[in-house]
Parts: sequence; C-alpha cells; structure tokens
Amino acid sequence: MPPKFDPNAVIYVYLRCVGGEEAGTSALAPKVGPLGLSAKKLAGDIAKKTTSFKGLRVTVKLTVQNRQAQVSVVPSAAALIIKALNEPQRDRKKVKHVKHDGDISLDQLYNIAREMKERSMARDFSGTVREMLGTCVSVGCTVGGENPKDLIKKIQEGKHECPEK
Repeated sequence: MPPKFDPNAVIYVYLRCVGGEEAGTSALAPKVGPLGLSAKKLAGDIAKKTTSFKGLRVTVKLTVQNRQAQVSVVPSAAALIIKALNEPQRDRKKVKHVKHDGDISLDQLYNIAREMKERSMARDFSGTVREMLGTCVSVGCTVGGENPKDLIKKIQEGKHECPEK
C-alpha cells in the first residue's frame, strides 16, 4: 500500500491543454484524483484561467496544497508570439494548418523575451532574443518587417543591440 498522503506538501502538476476550453477530464483525473481533487471542477477553473489564450495550446501549472489547487498558465514562446500577432480567434476543430504570416514589432519581441528569460537556456538577453526569433521562424511571422533569420545574423555579428530593459 502507498504511504499516507501529506496534506501540507506542495505538489506541482503540469499539463497541456487548449486555452479557453475545458481540459479533458479523462486526462486530468489520473493526475489529480489521487490528490483528492475533482477533475471536473478543475477543468472549469482551467478554462477560465486560459481564456486569454483561446484556441492555443498552453501549459497549465497546478499547485496543489491541502486539497486546494491554484491554476497558473505557463505560456510557451510560440503561444506568446501567436498572441502578439493579434489574429482573429479560430475554431481549432474546423480551421486547420493556419499560416501565421503577420508581423510583430521589435518591442513586442523584447517583451516576450523578457517574459521567457527565466525559462530560457541562454546566458544573456541577446541569446533569449535569438531563441524567440527562432520561434518566429517556425511560426512563420516577420519581426519589424524583416525576416527573423536576418535579425539573428545581425545580433550574432554585433550589428544589432538588444536592450535588456
């Protein structure tokens, strides 16, 4: 038999779900059931917290203590970039393979890089900015009217400065 569950222990549960939609209780139940939480109630809380990322897949962090769950959204770089493009909301079940061919400003890119700084593996801020530019390449958008690959080259050659603040 497993050991008795300590109610004061803080447990973190991470799961990926679509923003603005209820997380699948079938996926949620095995993770939160042993902690004494209702998967159906948590799914509603997750849907409320992720409304700003409607239609995008985001990671949700559940902090569980004393059978109480705190829901926080941990957006990925791609989710932040797609959100910055201000595209119209789409029904993910009907509209597939969307091309994100918009343009974001350098200031928006720097703000996204500042938000992702603590989760980045880069040593300095310019490395984090280059990571975000690489994500822009994979998303398919331009930055300040330029191709993100060209900006990465400029930063590596020292022709473009990245302001930390």
